[in-house]
Parts: sequence; structure tokens; C-alpha cells
Amino acid sequence: MRQRAIQIEQIPAILWGNDSNKLYLYVHGKLSSKEAAEGLAEIATEQGYQVLSFDFPEHGARKEETTPFNIQNGVDELMIVHDYIKTRWSKISLFASSVGAYFSLVAYQTCQFEKCLFLSPIVNMERLIQNMMTWTNVTEQELQERHIIPTKIGEVLDYDYYCYVKAHPIVKWDSPTCILYGSKDYLQERQTVQEFTDKFSCKLTVLEGSEHFFHTTEQLEVLEQWTRKNL
Repeated sequence: MRQRAIQIEQIPAILWGNDSNKLYLYVHGKLSSKEAAEGLAEIATEQGYQVLSFDFPEHGARKEETTPFNIQNGVDELMIVHDYIKTRWSKISLFASSVGAYFSLVAYQTCQFEKCLFLSPIVNMERLIQNMMTWTNVTEQELQERHIIPTKIGEVLDYDYYCYVKAHPIVKWDSPTCILYGSKDYLQERQTVQEFTDKFSCKLTVLEGSEHFFHTTEQLEVLEQWTRKNL
């Protein structure tokens, strides 16, 4: 499979596949990288697509960067990438996972994609942050006073992040969207995902017993089948 490294302003990226007017933009989640798009690229290039993946700050080739991986920077970089691809491909689709899906929902509310595939998406970050505060016995007032609070689950509660999320609710999403979700995903309750699905007329597939990260042989087989079916 053809692939080449490119640079989109300061953002390292990979373009997979032969020349085409059809593109899937791959947006990775936390602790992932642009190379994680290989599985999608193997499937999509067979069907005449190219795939573009890139590294967010603190990920992949950018692990040593001081730019933080947060919603503000994520949205800014997604817009940079979109400005790049919208003049080069006529048919653009989106594949995004976990927090990458949430960043995409915020950044691309006014954009129209041919199709969107979301894997274990965070669709309501405000709800997740509130859950994290409950899990760690932190009140909103305490977060406001302390601004940054590390938690025992390895995440950091950030008041500026929380304020940004509250100020940018997901109110518009018109692109046809398919979601693959694990029934034991502790980061986003099934009801929350179902509410998003109902509100924006998405197609939801639930893998019973699976958690947030799809990594077992069975889970990866389901992911491949779901991708092929919905691409």
C-alpha cells in the first residue's frame, strides 16, 4: 500500500493510497498516532479512497512538543487540516476515535462530510468531566479555585478546558454518521451515546462486553467488519 509522509504546516501526517478524489480523514484518540490509521487505510484504499492521518501534539512524532494536547489546540489543528484537504479532494469522509471524535464534533459542526465513522466516541465531554469530578470527589467550585487538579485515574481536571467545553456544546451535526461502541465503555455511558445518536440520526452498533479500547482479536475483527460494512 502506497504511503508518503507529508507536512501540513507544523503537523506531521501520512497520506495513504493512490491518487483519488475520495479521502478519509483519520483522527486518532489519546495515546495513539497517525500510524494507527493503517487498518482503515488497508480497507479504504481497496475501495478507491485515500486516507490522511496526522499527529496531535504530544503524540506520535510530536511526543516531545510542549504544545499541550487539549481541546483548544485540537480544534485549531483540525481546522488547519481541513483547510488543507478541502481544496485537494472533492469527496471527504471522516473516521475518528475516542477524544478525537469529540474534537472533530466541536471543530467540524459547520462542515459537511460524505460519511463519518466514530469508534468509541466521546460525544459529551461535559458529562465526562462531571463524572471525573464525581469519581475523584472534586466539586466545580474546587476546580475553579485550584484550576488544575491531577486525579488518581491518570487524568488531569483543567478548569479552562471545562469552561471551553461548556461554552462549545454540540448543537449541529448533519453528516451521516455510524458509531461503534462498547457496552462497557466507562468513559461514556450508553445512555449518553444513545441520546447523541437519537438527536443526530446516527446509526449505532453496540458490541456487548467491550470496553472503550478495542484491542482483542474479537474486537478488532468486529471493527474490521463494521468498517467494511459502513465505509
